[in-house]
Amino acid sequence: MAITGGCQCGAIRYELTAPPTRVSICHCRDCQLSAGAPMVSWAILREDQFRLTKGTPTTYNSSGDAFRSFCGTCGTGLLYRNETYLPGCVDVQSVTLDNPSAFPPGARVQTAEQPAWMDDFHALPVHLRFPGTE
Repeated sequence: MAITGGCQCGAIRYELTAPPTRVSICHCRDCQLSAGAPMVSWAILREDQFRLTKGTPTTYNSSGDAFRSFCGTCGTGLLYRNETYLPGCVDVQSVTLDNPSAFPPGARVQTAEQPAWMDDFHALPVHLRFPGTE
């Protein structure tokens, strides 16, 4: 069973040939700066279980042995590779899956770097749509 995903504009498409071995939400500063968000959800799998089916992402060295790939057209973050810490693996931003609910996170990592206001995140009001449009 193929699991598919891609970027916002459709220029990059990919396929996973197996479910991820782990899904985690990362709060590290590198992820924050890359995504412009307080956290990123990652689905990790072996490199041979991932393949691009359309397009070629832009890749840059974000820190040390960390390489991040994104769509050069729309900017969607897609992949993370680090042979030192994750040899032979690729991390896929799980919300870029066509079904982003398919693999829920099982842990939060690097919380030492999360913004302090994340401690009370669960207490914020919740709106199904933009406030005032519901």
